Amino acid sequence: MTGIYEHTIDAKGRLFIPAKLRQDLGETFYVTISSEPCLSAYSAETWEKMKEKVSTMSRLEQKLARPIFAHAAKCELDAQGRILLPQKLRDFANLKKDVAIVGIGNSVEIWDKAAWDEVDAKETTPENIAKVFMELDF
Repeated sequence: MTGIYEHTIDAKGRLFIPAKLRQDLGETFYVTISSEPCLSAYSAETWEKMKEKVSTMSRLEQKLARPIFAHAAKCELDAQGRILLPQKLRDFANLKKDVAIVGIGNSVEIWDKAAWDEVDAKETTPENIAKVFMELDF
């Protein structure tokens, strides 16, 4: 999943998911908290893989993963291509109105637009891009 899309959350907490991302996420997908002040969205297939991997972890490691599952929301697209983001998730990522929906390969991040702009400016440098390509052996 790729691209940066800017949208707004409506008064009811609904967010439009761009068609290009809906193709990869599917009609039903999972949104949860992230290690950054944003939300992460995973297709049902990727979510199942995560669950399987967690089930093979030690009990202590499973406890560390607990917040990811405890705060997750199963999201289903409505006829207009929107999902309802629960208030607790919006609060976690400080999502009020303007958001950036960012494809990051096998998942999507949902950011407050101003927070994303700061992160994007810091990360989008020739040095960082070179490091990524080196890590990928390109």
